[in-house]
Amino acid sequence: MYIWQKEWAEKLLLIFILGLLDKRSTSVGCPSSCICASDLLSCVRKGLHHVPANLPATSSSLDFSHNNISHLYNNWLLGLPRLHILRLSNNHIKRLPPHAFHNASKLRHLDLSSNFLESIREELFQHLSSLEELLLYKNSIKHVDDGAFVHLSSIRKIYLSWNKLTSFSFSSLQNLTNPNLRTLDLSSNHFLKLPVEEVSSLPAFIKNGLYLHNNPLTCHCSLFALFTHWDHRHFSSVVDFSREYTCRYMGHPRAVVHILQTQKGFDNCSMDTMHGFPDTGVRVLVGKHLMVTCNSSFSQENTTYLWITPTYDFIFPPGNNNQSIKIHPNGSLEINKAQTWNSGIYLCIAVNRRLSYNFTHEVNVTVHYPKHDGESFNTGLTTLLGCVVTLVLVFIYLYMTPCRCFLCCSRPLQTPSPPQESSAQSSILCGTPPATDGPINRKAGISRHVVFLEPIKEGGAEKKPKFLQLKSGSDSSVFSDSPIVST
Repeated sequence: MYIWQKEWAEKLLLIFILGLLDKRSTSVGCPSSCICASDLLSCVRKGLHHVPANLPATSSSLDFSHNNISHLYNNWLLGLPRLHILRLSNNHIKRLPPHAFHNASKLRHLDLSSNFLESIREELFQHLSSLEELLLYKNSIKHVDDGAFVHLSSIRKIYLSWNKLTSFSFSSLQNLTNPNLRTLDLSSNHFLKLPVEEVSSLPAFIKNGLYLHNNPLTCHCSLFALFTHWDHRHFSSVVDFSREYTCRYMGHPRAVVHILQTQKGFDNCSMDTMHGFPDTGVRVLVGKHLMVTCNSSFSQENTTYLWITPTYDFIFPPGNNNQSIKIHPNGSLEINKAQTWNSGIYLCIAVNRRLSYNFTHEVNVTVHYPKHDGESFNTGLTTLLGCVVTLVLVFIYLYMTPCRCFLCCSRPLQTPSPPQESSAQSSILCGTPPATDGPINRKAGISRHVVFLEPIKEGGAEKKPKFLQLKSGSDSSVFSDSPIVST
């Protein structure tokens, strides 16, 4: 009996102690020198060298920016189940422990900008499944692990500008478990080269927000073709910062070329290089049905499909609300009575949960009005016939004009006979007359050319003809109005 009472007393004491501890944990006050307002905790510019202990469990937003914090501890966010926003910008953090954010599964916004971080490891953000915005700009990051962002299933924006990156695994973006990424800012880094084929194979919704301006890139034709192609597609990443997309000619730091301002590319690059970035295109007439395949290599078993429209609408099986767009079990997308506004880039995402792998396929759909088959042929034939007729008329004018004063031209040194009345209103210039057998005529034909103007009748009276003498023997010709007098 005594033993039984002793055990019960120990249990009651333990329950009492746990109750006191629980009460203490839920009634933790606001840290000194910080400001607390409901579920907000602000410790901005307080000269802190470390994060305060015993943070209020009700906090959903913590702001420790503009302090002197140099390091964080593993599992330091264990008692903050409601935390959504964490700001640690403008501190002295150089390294992060692998479990620094493992207990922040509901965190949506993480700001680590303006610190001294040097690398981002794969395990750092492994448990941040709700994170939407990650700010890492203005650090000293030189390396990012290939799978550093793979587990961020809700991520929408990643800012890595103003760092020291020289390379980045663009292919890892294909393995994102949820296609929500809309902004990846890699501007103002130290990229000398880009894996053009790897970048061009990314889905359109990622390329639209992939910012690569203000990097010391080396000029080459593939780079010119890549960004020109993005400009033609009106991607925001190049349209918004068109003047900041520059490269260095031959790698020289002073020979800066504005990529999107050049007309012929680098070293007269041919626009044929654009064929390296083809869009898988499908054309369909207005009002017709269209079936677009996903081209996934997975079997249909354990595979789910998702399509993203040009307006970034997510279409899940079996389709949209009005059934104008349907998704078939094999992943094919059917557009019922296609209209012009259905044109654009469609992205298929196939996820195989058994293989833990996903596949993306991009299709460019163009909806157009019908065009008559013979229209282009008729236009070309009309143009060809017009050219032929023009050439014939020019030939007739130059080589087949009759000379109506042949007798006059054959006797250039004699007084011309009276003209025919039928030619009274015309004047014809005859060329060099043919040479005759006589020596005098041959000499005259060599020394001068005679042009005969037929007389013009005015008021029934016939005027005397005038003769023009063309002197030769020099490079220039001079016409004289003085009449030729035969001797």
